[in-house]
Amino acid sequence: MGNRGRAGERGRTKPAVIGGMIAVVVAGAGFGVYTVYGGGAAADDSASTAAERKAAVKTGPLSAAEVKSAATTFLTAWQSGDVTEAAATTNDTAAARTLLTGFGKEAHIKDVTLTPGTRTGAKMPFSVKGTVSYKGQTKPLAYDSQLTVVRRAEDGKPLVDWQSAVVHPDLQDGDRLVTGEAGTPPVKALDRDGGELTTAKYPSLGTVLDGLREKYGKKAGGKAGIELRVVRKGSSADSAKATEGDEETPDKTLLELSKGTPGTVRTTLNPSLQATAEEQVSKKPKASLVTTKASTGEILAVANSGHGFNTAFQGSLAPGSTMKVITASLLLDKGLASMDKQHPCPKYFKYGGWKFQNDDKFEIKGGTFKASFARSCNTAFISQAPELSDDDLTKQAQEVFGLGKNDWQIGVSTFDGAVPVQSDAQMAASLIGQGAVRMNPLNMASVVATAKTGTFHQPYLVSPDVDDRTLAKAPRSLSSSTRAQLQSMLQYTAAAGTAAEAMAGLGSDSGAKTGSAEVDGQKKPNGWFTAWKGDLAAAGVVQQGGHGGEAAGPLVAAMLKAGS
Repeated sequence: MGNRGRAGERGRTKPAVIGGMIAVVVAGAGFGVYTVYGGGAAADDSASTAAERKAAVKTGPLSAAEVKSAATTFLTAWQSGDVTEAAATTNDTAAARTLLTGFGKEAHIKDVTLTPGTRTGAKMPFSVKGTVSYKGQTKPLAYDSQLTVVRRAEDGKPLVDWQSAVVHPDLQDGDRLVTGEAGTPPVKALDRDGGELTTAKYPSLGTVLDGLREKYGKKAGGKAGIELRVVRKGSSADSAKATEGDEETPDKTLLELSKGTPGTVRTTLNPSLQATAEEQVSKKPKASLVTTKASTGEILAVANSGHGFNTAFQGSLAPGSTMKVITASLLLDKGLASMDKQHPCPKYFKYGGWKFQNDDKFEIKGGTFKASFARSCNTAFISQAPELSDDDLTKQAQEVFGLGKNDWQIGVSTFDGAVPVQSDAQMAASLIGQGAVRMNPLNMASVVATAKTGTFHQPYLVSPDVDDRTLAKAPRSLSSSTRAQLQSMLQYTAAAGTAAEAMAGLGSDSGAKTGSAEVDGQKKPNGWFTAWKGDLAAAGVVQQGGHGGEAAGPLVAAMLKAGS
């Protein structure tokens, strides 16, 4: 308003009185000269006006009426097809206009009805009903979504906080909704016994089944149908034309207008173990599990409490003390530790400017390395940092355990662990699974399997014979001495150490390691557990679960018992 008012006054030639002072505006060729006579009074008045405007900006929590009004305006405009008006009620007009335009033109959704639900604070749930029509194929569409109203900082105006998930809860920023002939034919995924794998039976497998379709749909001999699907940003179906298999999250089918003919893909999953994994993760709000066959790498089960992201395969989390399996093998290889020899476990150890300590500041006086491993003594490992090169742990993880090289090809997308070269205190922290080390349950199941067998076997979900994949290899195996000592320490930890309670009743041919990883902003650490029993290897994490033996231990032990 201020700018428009000033522009409108440019043609005036008469003096104007402002705050008791005389101001003259002289018209010119396209500009005006504004002169104030009398010193600072006008400036004071201007400051006062700015302060008044600032005071007039509404702040604080949104009222129920403001939330309802902003939400209703947005939903009404969207439902009527007025994309420009709907986008203008959000705090990201350009992104909202693009996605809302695509809702009609790319997704081919029409006859839209949007019904608001019951407001909770600044959030407004709503239901979406419409019709998807494409080349004579028509099907109804219905789902629920939610929006949040926020206050714009500069003027306090309530606006819809724009997220792609407002349009559909499965959308991430940069994704699109597209209806058409599916770029990838459907697949019928089978377990190792030939039974069909479905999300109705195994809810955790949604992202896995999507990934199998992305990888094998064209190779398995199926024929694509017509469907409404989420096309991920940068996916091979997107305009960016990414390389096949590069996507972290595969495209997702939301509605089939006409069924394609699926190809068949057999996996290594064990139906009874998969059912057990689903049952176990349901006991915790944020749990993930993986079970493999140690001698071959076959993945027998995978499950996550949350079904939107496959943390078990793609998570990138600090593994805490389960990392000591790798560190212990390094110290044994280098002769810096021996299972039955005395090994320092002080309350504290300083390195690289940091002061490290054990849980509850315990110490073990005159104890062996095996005792320190079983009790998960941090300083027993960090005390050896001065004897190690910055890249020793990285080399051990890559060359013996096959981690951190981004070369696993299991059949769907994975994160293959990260053990970057660190120095000083960060290198010391890496020895106990903190710092920049990152793993997931698939990685840690592989680690304990390597400790059991002595040789890395890349995990896989689909046999490499299906598509002639080359599985990753590790240049070195554990030496016979290191393997024997590492197995013995894992067995001792399962029998008399921090894993004993969870592993009770599993017998002598079993071993385990617990872990707790501190995460900034969390009141409780992430609880980790990795173990083997016979030829089964398993690992799990419960985020914000606390100590690994109590949080993840019972879940992993249940998998080993079910497979025994």
